[in-house]
Amino acid sequence: MNPIFETPVTNAPVNVAVVGLGLMGVTYLKALRQIPGARIVAVAGKSRVPVNGMLAGASGNTGGADAIRLDPDIKVYQEIEALLADPHIDLVCLCLPTQFHVAYSISALRAGKHVICEKPLARSVLAAREILATARTSPGYFMPAMCMRFWPGWSGLRELVAGGTYGKLWSARFRRVSAPPAWGRENYFNGVVSGGALLDLHIHDTDFVQYLFDRPLGVFSTGRSVFSGAIDHVVTQYQVAGGALVHAEGSWLQAAGFSMAYTLNFERATLDYDSRRGAQALHLIELGGQPRALPLETSDGYLGELRHMIESIQAGSPPSIVTPADGVQAVEICAAEEESVRTGKVVTL
Repeated sequence: MNPIFETPVTNAPVNVAVVGLGLMGVTYLKALRQIPGARIVAVAGKSRVPVNGMLAGASGNTGGADAIRLDPDIKVYQEIEALLADPHIDLVCLCLPTQFHVAYSISALRAGKHVICEKPLARSVLAAREILATARTSPGYFMPAMCMRFWPGWSGLRELVAGGTYGKLWSARFRRVSAPPAWGRENYFNGVVSGGALLDLHIHDTDFVQYLFDRPLGVFSTGRSVFSGAIDHVVTQYQVAGGALVHAEGSWLQAAGFSMAYTLNFERATLDYDSRRGAQALHLIELGGQPRALPLETSDGYLGELRHMIESIQAGSPPSIVTPADGVQAVEICAAEEESVRTGKVVTL
């Protein structure tokens, strides 16, 4: 954000528009309804629009979202440009396929809106940097939607690692795997625009690695293409400052379902998270002890990131947990992983 612009502190509700009404759009609408400072005033979609006020449910690799009834005073746009021209809209949530992120992020910022954009910011590093350049000279705040930084069981890890609660971190393993997308295949299975599982799933863990350890020094990746022509299964070793052994796996090759997991091995304890355990997903194993489940909040990272954005707008201060530069760096690191798969070599960053 350009420092010459100032956003006033306010307790007034933030008027929000959701653009793109697939799974993520429905997920955002349901999360926004739980935030007192958010007021949904508009939606936009082309292939999916509300019918008689009812927006049909949608499915995705993490499950599905039930149908949702929209309030009758919410405006429905089929042309995004018309929505961006609406002076009553403060925040635009972009839940569109990746190939539309750059153009509409830039258009929304130039229209003076605050913007939260789903991952990845773009298919290429250069395109992601275009968004960053515009965000730096625009009055609105821009936030990449890197939801794992806000996810229960994940959101406190950075402070825990930095504070040395269980001593030095020796190793970290992340895993995020699903069946191939059964929806939107015209986008997902075109790796030129989607980036395959590398940019659909794995980028979450790539971003979380940089969140915990700062920008990696280098990456070594192996991968396989099956569906998209891009990387549909990837395993990456990250070289990080401090010497911890860090690797992550992301895949569309699982026969069915979705799961995400991590294992962090410290000097005096192990933290083990596995979404397949449900409410007991997070286990702590202290040195010489037995695993015990740690309680988790019942919310999710979508609610957390949207609440952070709304509260930042009201406070007149840019979002701090994830920045525009973080979103660009996540794309840069994934591009290095893609290069490493192609060349078979370590790629420095």
